[in-house]
Amino acid sequence: MTALQTTPALPAGRYGFAHAAWMEWIKLRSLRSTLWALVATVVGMLVTGVVTMANTHAPSPDKADTFDPVNNVLAGIALGQLVVGVLGVLVVTGEYSSGAIRSTLAAIPNRPLLLAAKAGVFGAVTSAVGEVVAFATFFAGPLALGEGVPVPAIGDPGVLRAVVLSGAYLALVGLLGIALGAVVRHTAAAIGALVGLLYVLPAALSGLTGVTVAKYFPTMIAGNSLAVSKPVADALSPWVGFGMLCLYVVAALGAGGWLLTRRDA
Repeated sequence: MTALQTTPALPAGRYGFAHAAWMEWIKLRSLRSTLWALVATVVGMLVTGVVTMANTHAPSPDKADTFDPVNNVLAGIALGQLVVGVLGVLVVTGEYSSGAIRSTLAAIPNRPLLLAAKAGVFGAVTSAVGEVVAFATFFAGPLALGEGVPVPAIGDPGVLRAVVLSGAYLALVGLLGIALGAVVRHTAAAIGALVGLLYVLPAALSGLTGVTVAKYFPTMIAGNSLAVSKPVADALSPWVGFGMLCLYVVAALGAGGWLLTRRDA
């Protein structure tokens, strides 16, 4: 027996979530589109928040109780969600369009595990970026406020919750993009479905039924439930809205995982 001993190699097929996640992390960080998309999210939300606050005026006395500058400073979430959601779609459909999915499935044949690894890695990255940009926007936006406009403080009631949930919202939309990519597997169609879910359907339903149905859609939940420090009439409460978004993501990823097991690469 030699003095030198090596660690036994991992038996064939004995891979786990950590191995799949590490592979997905290497792929995600090696794509230039990832960096540029996340930079665009940060810059877009910061600029939107500052511009919106610069155009925010002091409320009239009869509206002072409902005036919520926190909702204004976090307005950039409407733009950030699109960029993060599209990036989530591309994380899945990009492999199908390039044919790289065959190599990925050869390494990790367990498709639900593979999807879970993609969602876990992408969710962790977008959660970190979402929280950073939400807090950065919150602290940068008030610098552009005019005189007489109340300046929100992080310690005010509901403010910290609004900022934290807004950052988390970006990650949830990114995971919806992952799920849509897994279900549709076609980039243009998946992005179209994402845009319809985030913008077209809520706008159409708002015009037809008001907020009765539209308040259950992600963008309406973000704007009227999560990114506010004061309650909005006829909207879901913040934690109910956040819980519904989590259910949407779990259901969509579950459907994506189920469909992946019944399709060829």
